[in-house]
Amino acid sequence: MTFHELAETVLRDSDMPLTANEIWAKATEKGLEQHLSTKGKTPWATLAARLYVIVKENPNFIIGSVGKRPQRFYLRDKQYANFDEYATGKTEEEVTAVVQPRPYKKQYLEKDLHPFLSHFAFYRLSCYTKTINHSTSDKREYGEWVHPDIVGCVYPIDEWDQEVLQLSAAIGNTSVKFLSFELKRELNLSTLREKFFQAVSNSSWANESYLAAADISQNEDFLVELSRLSTSFGIGVIRLDIDDPNSSEIILPAKSKEYLDWETMNKLTMNKDFRDFLKRVRIDLNSNEIRREKYDTVYNDDDLIKQIKIL
Repeated sequence: MTFHELAETVLRDSDMPLTANEIWAKATEKGLEQHLSTKGKTPWATLAARLYVIVKENPNFIIGSVGKRPQRFYLRDKQYANFDEYATGKTEEEVTAVVQPRPYKKQYLEKDLHPFLSHFAFYRLSCYTKTINHSTSDKREYGEWVHPDIVGCVYPIDEWDQEVLQLSAAIGNTSVKFLSFELKRELNLSTLREKFFQAVSNSSWANESYLAAADISQNEDFLVELSRLSTSFGIGVIRLDIDDPNSSEIILPAKSKEYLDWETMNKLTMNKDFRDFLKRVRIDLNSNEIRREKYDTVYNDDDLIKQIKIL
């Protein structure tokens, strides 16, 4: 069952529009969450993000929305009593989903999340990553230029036949895909625009761009704005799970661009790490062999979790 199917099932039995949190609460009452194909550690947040995006991008979708604070969802083919009241906001306060607090606190810095993102990129996106150290940049030429935190490449080498690889190289089309990642400890409403547009600025050169964080706010206004920005600028959002790395997930997808921004890539080469990354990709493509040890280390789950301090 997908998140959209879960929402449709709940709304089919409801005689009123519901918020994303209310949909999730009723879904858990019915045991529907057990049938989700994937859900991660904060499925209520994923449900909300998916609903906000699909309703905005697909005005003819079976699920519609009404009101803003809170925003509620309904089935377009159903009739509701006093429907206009939901549009004017004359309804009871939103029911907040109950989340069990963790029995302990974890302390980490942004740099501690880099291995988690590399793990996710490798196993979920088939992407070989390289962490970019900003201190290796030559700031004399582009003093204000800011780099992405992590860059990566998805190769066709493991999937294509040698004849196809050689032909694609001969005609100058190897179908590699470059990814750019901006990494933050947390995302919330107060700093969202600043952090999001930093990702937009730093990632415009790549085929796909992502903003990743471990602590993502569940505030409804925040999720609505995050979904709007993601849709408008094509930046995907990744939630990193520091308790269970395999439960990290893409809560908002990135839009893939066919062409690279070569001019911006050229500016980024003032950073030695980025320049070495491009060189590594070229060497691996020419040899049709990926030297995994030349990219960021991909740790196993236990080693990742050990890097986070427990208080």
